[in-house]
Amino acid sequence: MKCTIREVQHHVGETVTIGCWLHKKRSSGKIQFLQLRDGSGYIQAIAVKSEVGEAAWEAASKLTQESSLYVTGRVKEDPRSKGGYELDVEGIEILQLTEEYPITPKEHGTDFLMDHRHLWIRSPRQRAILVIRAQIVQAIQQFFNERGFHLVDPPILTPSSCEGTTNLFHTKYFDEDAYLTQSGQLYMEAAAMALGRVYSFGPTFRAEKSKTRRHLIEFWMIEPEMAFVDHVENLQVQEQLIGHIVQSVLTNCRKELETLERDVSKLEQVQGTFPRMTYDEAVAFLHSKGFEFEWGEDFGAPHETAIAEQFAKPVFITHYPTAIKAFYMKPDPQRPEVVLCADLIAPEGYGEIIGGSQRIDDPELIELRFQEHELSKEAYQWYLDLRKYGSVPHSGFGLGLERTVAWICGLDHVRETIPFPRLLYRLYP
Repeated sequence: MKCTIREVQHHVGETVTIGCWLHKKRSSGKIQFLQLRDGSGYIQAIAVKSEVGEAAWEAASKLTQESSLYVTGRVKEDPRSKGGYELDVEGIEILQLTEEYPITPKEHGTDFLMDHRHLWIRSPRQRAILVIRAQIVQAIQQFFNERGFHLVDPPILTPSSCEGTTNLFHTKYFDEDAYLTQSGQLYMEAAAMALGRVYSFGPTFRAEKSKTRRHLIEFWMIEPEMAFVDHVENLQVQEQLIGHIVQSVLTNCRKELETLERDVSKLEQVQGTFPRMTYDEAVAFLHSKGFEFEWGEDFGAPHETAIAEQFAKPVFITHYPTAIKAFYMKPDPQRPEVVLCADLIAPEGYGEIIGGSQRIDDPELIELRFQEHELSKEAYQWYLDLRKYGSVPHSGFGLGLERTVAWICGLDHVRETIPFPRLLYRLYP
């Protein structure tokens, strides 16, 4: 009977066959201990020379790191084993013997590992990260699907950008200029006017020449938009989403978090409501800590880190100056120099993971914003139409998947959060 390593718990005492790779091996003379992996998990298989027969023993002896094989054996429980189960080998069929596998147990430099990213993702640490990423994706989809949101796919190729094209990748769309999207938000606003509550989940691109540990050139964004939802309700959805994601990972990925040596006590605090701080309060706090910072500037990584260190949970910074935020954000009716927006700053120095706002719903104000920002009404007449035909209060936000993965996994750099990262000087493999 074929099964995966993950499924062996259902076959204790039975003989199964597992397709796998050899992770590592050790021998004590007449016994060989094979550490096997198949993508679903790891298991130790024990080959005893006096019991397996000469052919199986010779096959086990030949195995090298990352050789592929079928192993047949009897499943047994073993509480001393990391996974709780072991396999008593009865037979081995070698599929391919690997020679000179590049990534050995010794230390390798980052550039070497990135050049061999297609192999590096096989390692226990990288596998754990990608498993957690997949769980986060599943949790996000579950959260929105259970709350009546509809998944909508905005275009990746766009004719222009209302936020300027300096940070976009340019391409040709037959005889026209086109750009790889940096956000699907404007299209999602249109979808919300049709479907009420929507979210997108797809790749976005930024041509910024940035090399920080928080930036990728290609990354994935989750962008919900909600009709008849105001600024305060928008924040509530965000904190519920983040709480749901973290609890889902804690419930389903304990082994992977252990592999990463993640301090789960910090994640366990991420539930309920999150603290809120206005931009004004944040500026005053930074001044009290000795930072030189002028009202009207945007926060950098050191500022966000200093603010986040005051809280065990993510913290919302709200009501940024209108001048430094996007044209579509709704001004506070009581104080138009600031907008009804919020950035959600993750704990432990991971910075902004969500940016969101209530959107302008006034047709005259959105026209004025287009003029002030010198935006092309011709290119985005369709967006202006949203305020012309049945405009309503609406809000939305964008969650960066890779930054969220980096925070939950406790990683130093976002390059490990995606299978094949695109960085400033890296397009291979």
